[in-house]
Amino acid sequence: MKMNIRGSKLEVTSAIQNYAEKKINKLDKYFSNAEELTANVLIKTHGEKQIVEVTIPANKMILRAEEASDDLYKSIDLVSEKLERQIRKNKTRMKQKRNIPNVTMFVDFDVEEEQSEEMVTKRKVVDSKPMSEEEAILQMNLIGHDFFIFRNVDTTTDCVIYRRKAGDYGLIEIK
Repeated sequence: MKMNIRGSKLEVTSAIQNYAEKKINKLDKYFSNAEELTANVLIKTHGEKQIVEVTIPANKMILRAEEASDDLYKSIDLVSEKLERQIRKNKTRMKQKRNIPNVTMFVDFDVEEEQSEEMVTKRKVVDSKPMSEEEAILQMNLIGHDFFIFRNVDTTTDCVIYRRKAGDYGLIEIK
């Protein structure tokens, strides 16, 4: 797998680069076309936290993981483990749904039979009320959730506002 490693607000030393390459390249065994893939690794700091973000655009699928800890090498380990879990989980999912053609991008490997933990356990109908983004943030905080669905009064589109790990907010507009 090719690597694109860059740092934001820090210099990526050769030791860090070698360690990240070694960890991320362990994922090659899961891909049938690993030499065609490029892993984009972004290493950044936020206060005392060392954040590692890895994105692997693959055939009709994007694998992405982000981990933060006080130690940069620990963050690299955690993000590598998280990506491996994602790959194994997606392989299981796609095997269960026979109509998905992406299974060929993964090398055959033994997958433990997992209980389908992704089953929908609760359904809810939401009435999206017209409101501003600020009002949606207030409503979200009042109900104690990390996201809130609403109709934006300015654009008249359905939106999802969510709390990001950094503490700020993100907005998804649905067309």
